Amino acid sequence: MTHSITTFMVLISILALANASNLYPQFYDRSCPQAKNIVRSVVTKAVAKEARMAASLLRLHFHDCFVKGCDASIFLDNSGSIISEKGSVPNRKSARGFEVVDQIKAALEKACPQTVSCADALALAARDSTVLAGGPNWEVPLGRRDSLGASLSGSNQNIPAPNNTFQTILTKFKLKGLDIVDFVTLSGSHTIGNARCTSFRQRLYNNTGKGQPDFSLDQSYAAKLRQNCPRSGGDQNLFFLDPVSPTKFDNSYYKNLIASKGLLSSDEILFTQNQQTMQYVKQYAANQELFFQQFAKSMVKMGNITPLTGKSGEIRKNCRKVNS
Repeated sequence: MTHSITTFMVLISILALANASNLYPQFYDRSCPQAKNIVRSVVTKAVAKEARMAASLLRLHFHDCFVKGCDASIFLDNSGSIISEKGSVPNRKSARGFEVVDQIKAALEKACPQTVSCADALALAARDSTVLAGGPNWEVPLGRRDSLGASLSGSNQNIPAPNNTFQTILTKFKLKGLDIVDFVTLSGSHTIGNARCTSFRQRLYNNTGKGQPDFSLDQSYAAKLRQNCPRSGGDQNLFFLDPVSPTKFDNSYYKNLIASKGLLSSDEILFTQNQQTMQYVKQYAANQELFFQQFAKSMVKMGNITPLTGKSGEIRKNCRKVNS
């Protein structure tokens, strides 16, 4: 059984790589040479207006790629046979940035009608968001096409949740062809952005099921969190994932984990539950450049999860609905 699972995993990785090899950074150089500048311009304005938008766009890319691959399925609204992923537990009341992508798409359609996919627009927006927040830059391989459907069940099942166990999250990464290094590195995107009270409340009040708080959380930090995250109510109250430099993309996130100040359980377990991930956390906390280099690599790898290429899918005119 184990052998067949291993073979299956290897096949998934090979297929993902075969698909990904169709993507390359120069894909629109002839068909829409201004594409990258258009995306960057809209994202720059959006992040200048609201710093939090950088994290929101980065998160959208992650939540898109983990469901059916990087195919813009996350943008589709309910219609006909399509049940939107926006209503899934990981996305409902928390996924945001859709209006910014609408603006990007409108600008792209004006310049180059039906040329640049919503999936590529999002991959570029995620990179630009990272750079604008002070993080690393990378060449984004392009050439993805947009899906003709969504998967609500995939969104509910495949996206790592804040209260998942270490093994569950690692398995979710591995099923997408990502490894333990990608797990630790991509979690570092929590150096920017916010989390809702409902995402970590159990750590403050009932982590063990016996009404006890999570003792792997610094207790003075926990007391501060309890002020705005009560035992009941306030579900949507927002908290910085990295209270040290909440809008700056840096390595503070890893330093916070070492100080027992990882906000989500899924963050802190990187330091408390596994020797290998603990070592990576220490390395990234000590060396921001190392984190940045690997983050760029892991983002390219994530962006390569089973893209639709060639004649598969379509180039949507409007990211929220299929063309016909």
